[in-house]
Amino acid sequence: MGEGSNKTPFPVARSTLCESALADLVYTLYPIDLPRNCFFWHRGLSDVYLVETLSSLYIFRVSHCHWRTKTEIDFELQFLDYLHGYDVPVAAPIKTKDGDLSIEILAPEGKRYGVLFPYAQGEIALGDFNCCQARQLGTIVAHLHSVCQDFKPLAHRPPLNTTYLLDKSLHIIAPFLHHHPCDLHFLLETVAEIKGQLEYLPGDFPYWGVCWGDPHSGNVHITSDNQMTLFDFDQCGYGWRVFDVAKFFQVSLQSGLSRSVRQAFLQGYDHTASLTQIEWSVLQSLTQTAYIWSWSISLNNTILTDYSRLDCHYFSHRLEGLKRLKCKDWELF
Repeated sequence: MGEGSNKTPFPVARSTLCESALADLVYTLYPIDLPRNCFFWHRGLSDVYLVETLSSLYIFRVSHCHWRTKTEIDFELQFLDYLHGYDVPVAAPIKTKDGDLSIEILAPEGKRYGVLFPYAQGEIALGDFNCCQARQLGTIVAHLHSVCQDFKPLAHRPPLNTTYLLDKSLHIIAPFLHHHPCDLHFLLETVAEIKGQLEYLPGDFPYWGVCWGDPHSGNVHITSDNQMTLFDFDQCGYGWRVFDVAKFFQVSLQSGLSRSVRQAFLQGYDHTASLTQIEWSVLQSLTQTAYIWSWSISLNNTILTDYSRLDCHYFSHRLEGLKRLKCKDWELF
C-alpha cells in the first residue's frame, strides 16, 4: 500500500461476528454453564447462533442495524417476558446476570443487540401442521390475544396498521415497478381497496391488541407429547387480532397447506375467542395485507443480500400470488 493511501477502515454493512468470541461474551454476561460449542445457525433478518453448554442448548440472536432499533427490540422482549408470566408457551428471553433482557455489541457497522433465548424443546412439525396441531396453535394464539389487554410496554414499536403494513411496504416495492405501469397500477389499486375495507375495523380491545405478527409452523417447536413452544416474535406489535389469523392464512396458502388445516386453526381460535362478523369480512383483505408486508420485508432483505434474484420473474411471481389472493376462490389455493 502506498504511503499516501487511506488507512481508514472501509465501511461495513453487515458483519459476521466470531462464534468463539460470542460464546465467551454470553458465558461472561449470562447465568449459564460453560459453552462447549457455538455455531452460526442462520442468517435472516437477524443473525442466529446456537450455543451449546455442558447441560443445555440456547439460541443467541444478534440484530442487524438496518432492521430493528433498540426500542423496537425492547418492546418485543418485554412482550415475551409478559406472555411467559401468563403461561403462554413462548421462548422468553433470558436475563443477564444484571437483569437486562438484551446486550449491546459494538460491531464494525455500529451497535447491534444480542438476546439469549432457551432453545425451544421439540422440532418443527414434519411436513407442516396436521389438523390437530393447527387447532392447538389456534387456541394458543387466541389465549395470547386475550391476556395482552394489561400489557404496558416501556418501549415503543410501530403499530401494525395500514400506514406501517401497506404504505411503508409500497415505498419499498413500488420503485421496482415504475417500468411496468400496469403492475404498479394493480398494486396501488389493491392497496387502496384494502384500506377502504379496513377503514371501519374497530381499534379497541378485543379487536385491537398486541399481535405475534408471524404465526406459522416454522415458528413453533412441538415435542413428542405435543407440547408447543412459540418463538420468533420479531414482527410483533399492536394490531388487529384478526391480522394474526390472516398472517397464518397467508403463510399457509403460500406453503400449500390444506384448507382443512387452516380451518382447524380457526376452530382452535374460536374455541377461546370468537371472531366477530366484521372481522370475518376483512380476513381476505388482511391476508392480502400480510402478503404485501411479507413481500416488502423479503424484498428489503434481498436488496442487501442477493440483488441478483430481483429479476422479472421475482416480481411477476409475487404479483401473481397477490392476484390469487384477490380472486373469489382465494381460500381454495
